[in-house]
Amino acid sequence: MILIDRFLSDEQDPKAVEKVLGKLNDMLTTNEELIYLAVQKKPAVNLLPDCIALSNKRIFYCEPANFGITMNFKDISWKSIKEVSFKEELFGSKFICVPQHGENIITEYIPKVQARKLYQAAYEQLEGYKEQQLLAEQEERRAQQPVAAIEIPVQEIIPEELPAAAFVPPAAVVEEQEDETTLKLRKLKTLYDKQLITQEEYEAKKADILDSF
Repeated sequence: MILIDRFLSDEQDPKAVEKVLGKLNDMLTTNEELIYLAVQKKPAVNLLPDCIALSNKRIFYCEPANFGITMNFKDISWKSIKEVSFKEELFGSKFICVPQHGENIITEYIPKVQARKLYQAAYEQLEGYKEQQLLAEQEERRAQQPVAAIEIPVQEIIPEELPAAAFVPPAAVVEEQEDETTLKLRKLKTLYDKQLITQEEYEAKKADILDSF
C-alpha cells in the first residue's frame, strides 16, 4: 500500500492524491515505485484537477472523467521520452514532456514548487535511463567485436655447442694379427672347401698342425 503523506509535502490536494494513488497502486509493475506526484491547481475552479505521477519506469497522466466518478490514465515510458521541461507563468507552471515521436504533452497550472520538483525528478530519471542505455550499447558493441589474435613470437632454439674437451672420438679398432697356427688351419680349411684335398688328408694335416702347437 502506498503511503499518502509522502506525496503531500508541497501542498498537493489530499483528495486528488488519495484518489490517484488508489488507482495507481494496482497499476505499478514489479520493482516499480512512485517518486513524485504533482496536482494541477486551476486559478478559478479546481474541482477536478489533473495529476502527474512519476515512477522509476514511466510518467503517468491522470485525468478525471465523468464528473470525477472515473479517471483516465495515460503513461509514457522513459525510453519513449526525448526530454522534459517546465515553464513558469502567472498562474502556476507548464510541465512539458517531449516524446521521441508525436506531439508534446503539456500540462498547465502546476504549482510552481511542484513543477520544479516534478521537473527535477523527471530529469534525473530520464538521464539515468539514457546513461543505462548508453552503457548497454557499449557493452553490446564490445561483445560483437572480434577478438584479435595474439601472435606469440617463436623463439629459435639454438643448440649449445659442446666444449672441445667433452668430445671423445671413437676408439680406433685395432685389428689383432692371427698367429701362425690359426693361419695354417685357415689355409687348410680353404683347401678342403675347394676340394683340393680329401677329408682324410684334411683331418691328418689338421692333427699335425695342432700337435705342433
